[in-house]
Amino acid sequence: MSLGERVQADFSLMGLTAGVHPMAHVRHALPEVWRASDLVLGKNGEEVVVAGSVICRQRPGTAKGFVFISLEDETGVANCVVTPPKFEAYRLVINLEPALRITGKLQIQHGVVHIKAHTIAALRLDEVPAQSSHNFH
Repeated sequence: MSLGERVQADFSLMGLTAGVHPMAHVRHALPEVWRASDLVLGKNGEEVVVAGSVICRQRPGTAKGFVFISLEDETGVANCVVTPPKFEAYRLVINLEPALRITGKLQIQHGVVHIKAHTIAALRLDEVPAQSSHNFH
């Protein structure tokens, strides 16, 4: 079995892997992607790229159409905010893809770090398998 097949088998059978996080296997192929744990080192307003497995998609009724996406990598979670127009532009990718790559502006306020999404794309690499996430319905 290849590494990708082994990780995929872990997720298919157990819903997780006993090894390192799948993003650790592909980090070398994504040099421009920030690790979640390094986002606190960025500057407010700086453009960043994050990627990882979608662990949560939220669209609260009280958020006026804003969507919140949590991406998990090998170091932690990056929280992304998607405006209503961006959600409409990327609706299918956001709703259907198990792993995403998001480019946006880093926002750090009162110790809270998130990314305001500009561009959203599927992250399709064999070593990053589909995982289940918690989603709005």
